[in-house]
Order: sequence, then structure tokens, then C-alpha cells
Amino acid sequence: MIKLSDKTIAAIEENATRYPDRNSVLMFGLWKAQEELGHLSPEAIEAVAEAVRVPRAKAQGVATYHSLYWKKPVGENVIMLCTNVACTLMGAETILEHIENRLGIKEGHTTPDGKFTLQEVECIGSCGYGPAMVINETFYFDLTINKIDDILAKL
Repeated sequence: MIKLSDKTIAAIEENATRYPDRNSVLMFGLWKAQEELGHLSPEAIEAVAEAVRVPRAKAQGVATYHSLYWKKPVGENVIMLCTNVACTLMGAETILEHIENRLGIKEGHTTPDGKFTLQEVECIGSCGYGPAMVINETFYFDLTINKIDDILAKL
């Protein structure tokens, strides 16, 4: 079993004091564990469930529902490209194909050097500014092939 660091446990406990119900700290706990461990393996999810004091099935359900929780190792830069209807109508499929070709990987995979992971996501809330993506915690919108090339070159 994976053991979370004392720092992560302390952060979960501190955050839990802000809520009347410990269930409310579950997403935060998963995020802190992912930050510490790099991704959420089944053992990491179980450790978070124990720390938050919720059933393992509840922690598993939350971790698998949200696309910002990674269930397997990811690259240094995680590219989350929105391919929902609005972004697709504005060219997301062309952008996805370009990124795949540029990085030499398919969606859902990581480059051999571990620098990039490419993921399609359902929506990032930018329907009026698509196509859009998030890389790590930076938001990019009104994407074009040239913008993609500039962004990737800087990373």
C-alpha cells in the first residue's frame, strides 16, 4: 500500500476543517496525492480514501470521473484538448491531428522522452473561444496550427 507523505496528510486535514463534511475534501485530497505521486494508481486512491475517511469506492468514483485526475503516469506537459461539439466545429479535430503528427503520438499516449501526454477532454468551458486546450495549468484558446507550433516550441 502507498503511504501519503506527512505533508499531504497535513494539507488534507487542514483543508477538511473548512467543511462540515469530510466528503468535501475528497477532490482536494486526490489532487494533493496526484501532485505528490505524479498520478493516481489504485493504491494511491485507496490511501486518499483512508486519509479522507471515505469509502474506497467513493474515492475511485470521483477519481475516474474527472479528467484532471491521471490514473497512469503522464508526461511533464499534459495537453488536454477540448473536442466537444463547439471546439470540434471550430477545428479541434484538425488541431488534434496536427499535435499527434507533430509529437509522433496518438491521443491518450505519452512521447517516448516523457515530455508530453496528449488527451482529448470533453469540455474545458471555452465554447465561444475554441478550439481550446489546457497544458498543465495554462489555458490556450482560439487555436490555430501556427499557435500550436509556437506553444509546443516554447515547451
